[in-house]
Amino acid sequence: MPYIPIEQREPLEYSILHLVAVLNKYPDDNRGRLNYIISRLMEGIICDEEISYNEINDLIGVLECAKLELYRRLAAPYEDEKIVSNSDVYK
Repeated sequence: MPYIPIEQREPLEYSILHLVAVLNKYPDDNRGRLNYIISRLMEGIICDEEISYNEINDLIGVLECAKLELYRRLAAPYEDEKIVSNSDVYK
């Protein structure tokens, strides 16, 4: 869940804003760069601890939850708008 307390967000914001600025330099070609950033973050976390199935499973769970939250907050409302503008597929 990305909804951590504000005081825990503050130390992360500078780095996040910097990465976003770099990615926005390549708005049409940033998917690979974003994948690289995510992969390196995960590798950095795994390398700081002894690798185990539980650690890998936990990180995959974080990625899955981030994916689901992105879908819930951005993709689902977008699709709802398209249902209204283009008509529903399901009866």
